[in-house]
Amino acid sequence: MQLPKSYVDQMTAHALEDDPDECCGIIAGRDGRATKFYRMTNMEHSPYRYSLDPKEHFKVNREIEDSGWEVMVIYHSHTHTEAYPSKTDVRLASYPEAFYILVSLMDKKAPVVRAYRIGEEQILPETLEVVPDSSN
Repeated sequence: MQLPKSYVDQMTAHALEDDPDECCGIIAGRDGRATKFYRMTNMEHSPYRYSLDPKEHFKVNREIEDSGWEVMVIYHSHTHTEAYPSKTDVRLASYPEAFYILVSLMDKKAPVVRAYRIGEEQILPETLEVVPDSSN
């Protein structure tokens, strides 16, 4: 999957700003191209789990539908562990068609960003290609 550098930068900035709690958000897209970045509120306010704010989630989903987009990415951070989906992440994954992106803050000076597909209790690593913004 391809993402503009500005989107990866925004995810990383969000993770660092919300640290020590996990951050979360959505990236909408169409035809495999990212179109809009949504920084969401983690209702858990926890360093170990996240939950999208239901009111924000409803509003974002409405805008995505009305615009003819789809949920392309669900992202969140791991504040003290690697960028790999936890058992809880797998259990709560509800968008099998979306990519799940994790930002690891194990090394806050060099966050690691990785993409996965999660479905039917399977975790499939995906290649994340960061492209210049002009390519989007």
